[in-house]
Amino acid sequence: MVDVRRLRVLCEVARQGSFSAAAASLGYTQPAVSRQVALLEAEVGTTLVRRLPQGIALTDAGRVLVARGEVIMAQLDDVEVELKAMAGLEGGRVRFAAFASACVTIVPLAIARFRERYPAVELTVNMLDPMESVPKLRGGELDLILTHDPMELLEIGAITVGERGRSTGLEIIHLFDDPMYVALPAGHALADVDSVTLESFAAEPWMLATPRSCPDSRLLLRACHAAGFEPRVAFESDDYSVILGFVAAGVGVALIPDMMARGVRDDVVIRRLEPPPPPRQIMAALPESYRSPAMDAMLGVLREVGEEWVAGRLVLDGALAG
Repeated sequence: MVDVRRLRVLCEVARQGSFSAAAASLGYTQPAVSRQVALLEAEVGTTLVRRLPQGIALTDAGRVLVARGEVIMAQLDDVEVELKAMAGLEGGRVRFAAFASACVTIVPLAIARFRERYPAVELTVNMLDPMESVPKLRGGELDLILTHDPMELLEIGAITVGERGRSTGLEIIHLFDDPMYVALPAGHALADVDSVTLESFAAEPWMLATPRSCPDSRLLLRACHAAGFEPRVAFESDDYSVILGFVAAGVGVALIPDMMARGVRDDVVIRRLEPPPPPRQIMAALPESYRSPAMDAMLGVLREVGEEWVAGRLVLDGALAG
């Protein structure tokens, strides 16, 4: 195996035409340069440089090694430049995925901000539920994901909020909580009540996120069971806009997250529940063992956008109280 440092010394000797000139260029002593070339000759098992009264001459083997070495040194220099660029966020990539309701609310804000700040970083975005995104993150197909519901992560082998993965190799970072509200048709008898209890809707038909693919359904089922009833499910969908359409038509009521409650259609009324049901826990997940500068920057943007989103919740709370 050829030592790259010694190869660099040989290339500099060939470029400068003497050991002394190479030593001056590299900042070494002349004996140190001579020693490095001698060790390289011992590694390859042949003479590379002939010492002449007026400088040096490369042997045939020396010329081959220098020719190849110049290419290798140039490639290593390029790699060093690229690595420095990545460290300075002038390169690199982030493969990111988030669940559907985040993709229509906070994710576009985060993506726009990230691209404005770090235009040289390659950013790809996919809309995936945790059942799909977590395995892809583990398999190295994604670098960072936005997910929710720690119970879902536990069941697919991830970890609890605030802990680092052991066998899973994932790091889960809690960003913020996403409260759940009840959505009613505008003509509902409780539409004008400031806050209502979940038990008030025990006899109502419910619109539900599909349990097999969306963790949000678990929040409703757990909340209803804690309130002492089994919800009567009239319709299931993973698309909240579809669920809200059915609510508007008077088919039933639904539990929806804050992410979908803002800017809701005029024929749907959003009301707080007392006591409030458990919120969705919005979390970022990334490999425990590695976080590139670009991944760290994306995580920072997600934190910022999350904080701003929570601050904006006061507007909705004021509207619900009005």
